[in-house]
Amino acid sequence: MDAAGYTALTRQSGLMREMRVVANNIANISTTGFRREGVVFEEYITGGKDGPSLSMATGDARVIDLSQAGLSQTGGAFDFAIQGEGFFQVETQDGPRLTRAGSFTPSATGELVTNDGYRLLDEGGAPVFIPPTSGQIAVAQDGTISADGAPLAKIGLWQAGDPLTLKHQAGTLFSANAVVPAEGAKVMQGYLEDSNVNPVQEIARMIEVQRAYELGQSFMDQEDKRMRGVIDTLGR
Repeated sequence: MDAAGYTALTRQSGLMREMRVVANNIANISTTGFRREGVVFEEYITGGKDGPSLSMATGDARVIDLSQAGLSQTGGAFDFAIQGEGFFQVETQDGPRLTRAGSFTPSATGELVTNDGYRLLDEGGAPVFIPPTSGQIAVAQDGTISADGAPLAKIGLWQAGDPLTLKHQAGTLFSANAVVPAEGAKVMQGYLEDSNVNPVQEIARMIEVQRAYELGQSFMDQEDKRMRGVIDTLGR
């Protein structure tokens, strides 16, 4: 394969990754707390100076859109949404993870857990515990949970110390090398945050990526025919 073929192949590979990311965004339009992703293309150049150079495009890096999504009122006592920057922290089998999905329920032992059974953590990293005999539950905007006016715990709100280390793990879960308290974030009780995916923009992007991929495939097909023609001519 010549230089043009390698260049086109790396571009096609990146476009395939971007198509999968866009498709995943569209599939999660209605997922509570979902954060859309995008693919970052970068140019890789080899050679140069006194000799010929080869430029290739790679699409290996992903960027997470952390923009605020809309809030839907549910009225649930254990439905929480974050207004502003920050994440809830939950305990998983792989360690603490960050999430914006704030739908929790009390477990049989009184701990607040997600639909997957992950325990919500407080500002000290301990599970949030609600005694089964607690009365009316109220949550202040700073995350303080009270029962009949008596404080029980304070929900931890966190963000990545270095935003570039934030990585999408699965579903609505994220990991980061280190987390720090989220400044200025507010907890809204009785609300859930929607997905921040814009369906119109994502579908338009999917069409754009598909057309770019088809154009690249057409170029590779033409290059293949050209090389076959050269081989046939030289083989006579």
